[in-house]
Amino acid sequence: MVEPSPPAPSSEPSPPDSSRSESSPSEPTTPEPSTPEPTTPGTVRPGGRTARVRAAVLRAAEDALVEHGFSGLDLGDIAQRAEVGRTTVYRRWGGTTALVADLLADMAEQSLPRTDSGSLAGDLRANARLVQQTLADPRQGALFRAVIVAATCDPDAAEALRHFYRRRVEEWAPCVTAAVERGELPADTDEFEVVRAVSAPLYYRMLTTAEPLHEAAADRAAEAAVAAARAGAYRRRGA
Repeated sequence: MVEPSPPAPSSEPSPPDSSRSESSPSEPTTPEPSTPEPTTPGTVRPGGRTARVRAAVLRAAEDALVEHGFSGLDLGDIAQRAEVGRTTVYRRWGGTTALVADLLADMAEQSLPRTDSGSLAGDLRANARLVQQTLADPRQGALFRAVIVAATCDPDAAEALRHFYRRRVEEWAPCVTAAVERGELPADTDEFEVVRAVSAPLYYRMLTTAEPLHEAAADRAAEAAVAAARAGAYRRRGA
């Protein structure tokens, strides 16, 4: 997927939220442990308290995004949902955009690895079905729609989303490179454009129609990308 898969969710992944930063509340907060917490979003000690807190907060952020969208996110509410101290959330993420960016980074980390079927058609079909499954999932689809909406009006959210998809495209690009080496595609084929072409119609369908997103749509998107690539539609400009 240029996804998490599809979309867990998710979405990064990341830049601080300069336009939506929130100040720490004045009311009493849950006492913090004496051990300093990492200040970089997503920095974890595997299996330690930091990892558990991050997992709980990201899960709570997913729930809040699905329920309220990006504009309704509130760090205090997320802390309450995750049952962690408010100051932990404010200190580690600082704002909602940084939290969404970390969520996208986590989704990218949890996405299924690239399939290697031995053929371009098989590889791109696997990619398309992964995207389709993510976007068709009630939770993951709603999560991605919320993040996409946020990216249209918040530069930091947009950068986090671009970073997420850049990672996913880079992971799947080698299947196109391998197809070029096997002689399936022109030597100057742009591997990144081919991978983007697979998921583009699926996102368009999700955002512009109310039609179900079935496997048939995924297979059709993959077949179209393969046919266009073989015809030279994705040769590098100027080649």
